[in-house]
Amino acid sequence: MNSWLLNFLVAVGTFIAMEGVAWFTHKYIMHGLLWSLHKDHHHKEHDGFLERNDFFFLIFAIPGIICLALGSFYGISPAFWTGIGITLYGAAYFFVHDIFIHQRFKIFRNSEHWYFKAIRRAHKMHHKHLTKERGECFGMLWVPFKYFFSSKGTPS
Repeated sequence: MNSWLLNFLVAVGTFIAMEGVAWFTHKYIMHGLLWSLHKDHHHKEHDGFLERNDFFFLIFAIPGIICLALGSFYGISPAFWTGIGITLYGAAYFFVHDIFIHQRFKIFRNSEHWYFKAIRRAHKMHHKHLTKERGECFGMLWVPFKYFFSSKGTPS
């Protein structure tokens, strides 16, 4: 197999796996042990632009940085491409979660695409719970099928 194809597959595979990592950490870490950092995201208990929840950006960036460094400085190609996959997922998370869903920057406001409407609806269902218990829809890009069907043909 060509090395560029293998590298591409490592990056894509890592990106896909990160949805599972995000779901797991959101459900069991953010809504568990580190709820104190995530709580303000559900309650809007913050002044200004930043939230305590934004520390998770740094926490989740560390493995990507380590992999990129291992690949760049020590020539470990799979680590580098794993870091690329993690970083691309982080960028997708920022664009989808922070910009598109929560409108931290007022762009991408009106989308009638069925997939984007399903993402917004699922995330809205997640935020209806103000406590760490009884949550639902912990992923970001993988949306339960019921939100796809209920979002077709209806405005968001």
